[in-house]
Amino acid sequence: MSVELSHYLMVGAILFSIGLYMALAKRNAVAILMGIELMFNAVNLTLIAFSRFAESPEPIAGHVFVVFVITVAAAEAALALALAVLVYRNRETIDIDKINLMRW
Repeated sequence: MSVELSHYLMVGAILFSIGLYMALAKRNAVAILMGIELMFNAVNLTLIAFSRFAESPEPIAGHVFVVFVITVAAAEAALALALAVLVYRNRETIDIDKINLMRW
C-alpha cells in the first residue's frame, strides 16, 4: 500500500476541521490562535501534496507558496501573541467573552 493524494487530503481535512473547531469553540485567545495555526498547517499540507502529485512544468511553485503562507502565519502569530499579552496586562484575562475593550 502506498500513500496517495487522497490520504494527504484526508489528513489535511481532519487537521483543518480540528483547527476550525478550536478557533470557533474555545474561549481562550491562545487556543483560538492555535486553531488558526492548525488550519494554516492543514492548508500547507494540501498545497505540498498537490505540488507533489500534480503533473506540472513548475512543481516547485507549490513549495514557494507554502513558504509565503508560513511567513504570513509566523507574522500573524507574533502580532496576535503580542496583542494577547497586551490585553492580559490591561484586563488580567485572555478569556474572549470577558474582554470588553470599549470600556476602560
